[in-house]
Amino acid sequence: MHPTHTRAHVIIYSRPGCHLCDEAKRAIESAQCANEYTLEEIDIESDLDLLRRYRYDIPVVTIDGEEAFRHRVTVDEFRRRLRIAE
Repeated sequence: MHPTHTRAHVIIYSRPGCHLCDEAKRAIESAQCANEYTLEEIDIESDLDLLRRYRYDIPVVTIDGEEAFRHRVTVDEFRRRLRIAE
């Protein structure tokens, strides 16, 4: 029997046309650890409160509800932060 492994929940707060958001998504994909997390992308333009909160700060990436990145994500740092969340 294997211990149950709960995947980390990663959220990217972004908006269409955001090049930094695209770079962050590429970095997360390049980390090659997709089996360790679930990924959700939320368009900040879909919610006025999110738009007010993150308008000038996207992308914002949270791991299990805690902010892990703002503006830039690196492959190594994403892996490290993901392992800390376990």
